[in-house]
Order: sequence, then structure tokens, then C-alpha cells
Amino acid sequence: MLQFAGERGGNPQDPLKRNPLDFVLWQPSLPDEPAWESMWGPGRPGWHVECSVLAMRELQTETIDIHGGGADLIFPHHECERVQSESLTGKPFVRVWMHQAMVRMDGEKMSKSLGNLVFVSDLRQKHDPRAIRLALINHHYRHSWSWTPDLMEMADQRLRSWVNAGSGDGGLEQVRNCLDDDLNTPEAVRVLDAQAAAGNGVSEAAKLLGVNIDRL
Repeated sequence: MLQFAGERGGNPQDPLKRNPLDFVLWQPSLPDEPAWESMWGPGRPGWHVECSVLAMRELQTETIDIHGGGADLIFPHHECERVQSESLTGKPFVRVWMHQAMVRMDGEKMSKSLGNLVFVSDLRQKHDPRAIRLALINHHYRHSWSWTPDLMEMADQRLRSWVNAGSGDGGLEQVRNCLDDDLNTPEAVRVLDAQAAAGNGVSEAAKLLGVNIDRL
């Protein structure tokens, strides 16, 4: 735990902490950072407090139904969010956590710091937005996967196949069952591939995946 905390901004070596896993609720602001007056002097909320307060303020609730985020945020960020929120309200902070596994490129996690990013704005210059969605949902949200250039070519082909299959409700119940099984979008995509290959229209089921194929 101490290693994770150190790697993810927890600063467990801080000599002022009573426990090395304690996290910051309020901190002095650096000269170029926003600051608010407080009983401890000017400062700003810690990272974890920001997210708890914004979530409760914007969602107008003390218990969130579904909280998402990258798997690398499970600890310390989401754990700290949960602890401080439940200490404040006395209620469960989140009913369902959904953590997205990491997307990799050339063996490395995609990140701003490494600069190995693929931007949706760039993909849209060459590809239908629906194909971009299909490229993403062909991977389960809890399984790490690697981005490769051929993914968009396959997604373009898949979109054409579904559009050519025409309107219909082929695979509708099967797709519902897939989504009800931990949001199993890859299996739902395979169901519609099979339906389209068999000549069945898949427009209604595709809508459950956020893909409208009733238009070109």
C-alpha cells in the first residue's frame, strides 16, 4: 500500500503525517494556484476532496449510483473519496464502482506524460464517429487492451456490415442480456456481427450500443 501511495501522489514519506497513508484534505496553495481563505490560512482542497464535493454538489446526492474511473484510481484516489465522503455523511458514497482498465500503445499505458495518445478529434478526420465507438466497445471495460492502427479499419468494416444488414431487431434480446452481464459490450458486438452475417437487420439492437445505423 505504501508503494502504491508513493507512486500515485500520496507522499507517504511526509514527516508531518501521523500515519504514512493519511491523505491531504486541505493544503497551502502554490503562488500560481487558486487559493481560498480558511481557518488554516489561504489554501485549496486536496485532490480527493475536490472530487467528493463536486460529485455531491453536481449530482445533488450524497450517494452516487455509479462511479466510474480508471483502474489506476482505485487506490488511493477512490478509496480516499469513499472514506472522507462516508465520514462526512454517514451514508454509502457509491453503490456501484466501474473501473476502466488501461489502454496501451506499444506496450506502454496511454498517458499525457508519455505523449502516446490517440485523439478522437484526429480519428474523426478519417473515420465515422460510429466506427470509433465500435472500435472502443469491442473491448470489455475491465480488460486492458492495446491500440493498434488496424483497429479502425476493422471497425469501419464492421459498421458497413451492420448498415448493409438494414433495419430490424435481430439479436435485440441477446444484446440486452450481454449488457446486463457486467456491460459485456464485446459479446454484444459479436452477437450483432453474427446477425448481420446471417442477413438479419440489427438496427434496433445497435441502438442499445449507441450506434444508429438507420442513416448512412
